[in-house]
Amino acid sequence: MTTTITHTALPIAPAVLDELRRTDDAGRPMAPFTDAEGGDPLRCCLRRSRAGERVALVSYAPLRRWAAETGAEPGAYDEQGAVFIHAEPCAGPEDHELPFTNAHRVLRRYSAAGRILGGALVDGPDGFAPALADAFADPAVALVHVRAVEYGCFLYEVRR
Repeated sequence: MTTTITHTALPIAPAVLDELRRTDDAGRPMAPFTDAEGGDPLRCCLRRSRAGERVALVSYAPLRRWAAETGAEPGAYDEQGAVFIHAEPCAGPEDHELPFTNAHRVLRRYSAAGRILGGALVDGPDGFAPALADAFADPAVALVHVRAVEYGCFLYEVRR
């Protein structure tokens, strides 16, 4: 018997997006702009922006927000960084494929306490499923953050 494991990329939740559109996790008001060229990785719908769309670059603290939901204490691992979102609410992801897999990515593993348990460098789409399966084979892993190698940016979260 073969078991197929699928993983789902989690966009930033709509209620959190509403908060970030008012005041981001660094306490700044949103400053939307029209994306003239497109191509920015949107964390609200997990796709690249299209030319002419209204977007914003906001500060987001994914582990801090997860810890607030779960009671975890990430300590020094709590960090915030810049993410692109639509300036207005959108429909969310168009499909359930893992996005942004066409480049080098880092999969950072976290425990239920919010501590980093390790990571893996993934080179392209073929490496994602095995790397996520390997991460979640460890029962201590509660969630995985997918990040860009070039800037270290948070792209999305995958939970157990």
